[in-house]
Amino acid sequence: MTYTASLKKPALDFSRQDFPILLETWSVQEALDFIREHGVGEKIVYFYVVDHGARLTGIVPTRRLLTSPLEKELAEIMINRIVTIPDTATLMDACEMFAIYKFLAFPVVDEERRIVGVIDVGVFTDQVLDMEERERMDEVFESIGFRISQIKGASPLRMFRFRFPWLLATISSGTFCALLASAFEMTLAKSLVLTFFLTLVLGLGESVSMQSMTVTIQALRSMQPTMRWYVKAFRQEAVTALLLGTACGSLVGLIAWLWRGEGLVALAICLSILLILLTACLLGLSIPTLLHALKLDVKIAAGPVTLASADIMTLLFYFSIASLLLP
Repeated sequence: MTYTASLKKPALDFSRQDFPILLETWSVQEALDFIREHGVGEKIVYFYVVDHGARLTGIVPTRRLLTSPLEKELAEIMINRIVTIPDTATLMDACEMFAIYKFLAFPVVDEERRIVGVIDVGVFTDQVLDMEERERMDEVFESIGFRISQIKGASPLRMFRFRFPWLLATISSGTFCALLASAFEMTLAKSLVLTFFLTLVLGLGESVSMQSMTVTIQALRSMQPTMRWYVKAFRQEAVTALLLGTACGSLVGLIAWLWRGEGLVALAICLSILLILLTACLLGLSIPTLLHALKLDVKIAAGPVTLASADIMTLLFYFSIASLLLP
């Protein structure tokens, strides 16, 4: 279950049942005797006070119960203004209550105002955040081509069936890149510096394409893309890519020039990185959007396809610019 889906579940499913209930007619001494005899739950923040019909009438903070005169009735020391959560509320509703009132716990009540559970802030640091972490793990696996649910507890043969087809995309793009590099063999022979920076340039292209792809997939999960949205996103990615490309290209080009003293090679590396990062950003935006339009599984297919495309375009730009600039 995803983090978003868990927030739609009833808050009552996440409530505790180990909460102490005290009668409003009891004295503080009687309440303390009851607590000593029956004990309290693990996470006690408030004591809940009810009438003889078991309806919630107030709460008593722990400190107030311990410091009040023993002869006083609970009705005299309890807080009458109570903020409750209805048993029909969702976990999202409960989350909003915590955000608004800043309390540590809320009682969950039914239509008769009978307390049926207590939900505390720990829910959002234990159970719900664990769900979010599991969702993040799912997204990591999906970005490389398969769902974690498909391989959990699967046999080696079944794992092979799910993983191998997507590795074929890497093999295919790698083979194409090798053929592409061989076509520029003479360009590589002109300067070994191009070879030294090849891994770095490929890594930059892949990193930027995956960043853009991740942002795009998150956007596609919460909206239905339109042409207007795509054009706006395209412009934003283009500006971001130009900034990234200029910064990274200038830095790597400067390093190449200071290290080897070859100005044209440094310029070729700088310009190629600028074009590579621009293309990588646009691939990260366009491929998930296209897959979504074709009603394909965006999270599963986008990762391998985007990476393969980014590698091919990286080498194409890298070698093409170098062959144009180097004598």
